[in-house]
Amino acid sequence: MTASLVASLGAQMLVLAIGWELYQRTNSALALGIVGLVQIVPILLLALVAGHIADRYNRKAIVTLAQVVMVLSALGLAGLSTIGGPLIAIYGCLLLRGLGAAFSGPASSALLAEVIPEEAFENSASWRSSFGQVASVAGPAIGGFLIAIFHGTTVNYLLSALGSLIFVVALFFVRVQPSRHPAKQRERPTLRSLGEGIAFLRRTPVVLSAITMDLFAVLFGGATALLPIFARDILGVGPEGLGWLQAGPAIGAVCVGLYLAHRPPLQKAGPTFLLAVTGFGLSTIIFGLSRSFWLSLAMLFSLGALDCVSMVIRETLMLTRIPNEMRGRVNAIEGVFVSSSNQLGGFESGVTAQLFGPVLSVVGGGVGTLIVVLVIAGVAPELRSLRTLRQETREVVLS
Repeated sequence: MTASLVASLGAQMLVLAIGWELYQRTNSALALGIVGLVQIVPILLLALVAGHIADRYNRKAIVTLAQVVMVLSALGLAGLSTIGGPLIAIYGCLLLRGLGAAFSGPASSALLAEVIPEEAFENSASWRSSFGQVASVAGPAIGGFLIAIFHGTTVNYLLSALGSLIFVVALFFVRVQPSRHPAKQRERPTLRSLGEGIAFLRRTPVVLSAITMDLFAVLFGGATALLPIFARDILGVGPEGLGWLQAGPAIGAVCVGLYLAHRPPLQKAGPTFLLAVTGFGLSTIIFGLSRSFWLSLAMLFSLGALDCVSMVIRETLMLTRIPNEMRGRVNAIEGVFVSSSNQLGGFESGVTAQLFGPVLSVVGGGVGTLIVVLVIAGVAPELRSLRTLRQETREVVLS
């Protein structure tokens, strides 16, 4: 958790810096959208292979190597920012970052189950969300302040590299069970082994419905990708205000995450999940129409709070419904859903904002989210009837 907190802090500062630098240099919403596109390409291409590797080799070592790639990417961005390097090189560094994320995501998600007892899965998801969101609060706020002080983004990139390096060091102190990486299973990936994760999801409709809804909700509700435009051109609050806007969702997530960590397990997880995503769509619409900084910040707070609820439910399902030997491959597929929703959502928002303007892009995305909720709720009765997560899991295992 300490390593994740530090690395997430640097990552959030990097995200803020990239958005601000590119928009300052290009005045183009499309340039912001391409940021997501170049980072999602490696994840889409390598997800199944990365998941297979996470199930067959030492997950801790995989995460360590992936974080080293993150360090190199951030250092490259720092150098390019200092000399005013070409945009193609900046996108190249982001592509490298996506490569690291493609392997880090499945391995780190599966690694959690090797250090956390099963009875603590739901509670730990709340705590991990809170710790990560603390970094998401502090990172953008500090990042925006540093951009204003140093009149540039280089310091943000350097601190991001330092955060990933600290993550690598801290990871050496994480203890895992070596017996959970059986050497006899380290065969080369085949089409059959790569497809087992997909087949498992098809047999587990409640998990598939949850991650599908998250995919489309965030895909259509990618307002955060356009925050540099809202901060500078619509709300007129500059880089300091952008930092707080970027931190708004994280503040909401921290508050809700801490609340969930101190309450009993959810008793109506399915309906709660559907209501949370519905609120996410409504908050997105109001944010797009707002011309007040404080109302916009409140809506971003709401986005983060509601997203935290859905994320805790989804992550707990991923931990409790999936056997250890399948976690790498299934988490890789889930990573495609989550990462593609975030990165492609940013690209979709950038394209639509370029064509129709940022306001229509955000409002239309919120409407799209509401439509997705109605469709998934109609075709997924397992999700509508989902109750306590642990109790549901045991019933499935016994059956």
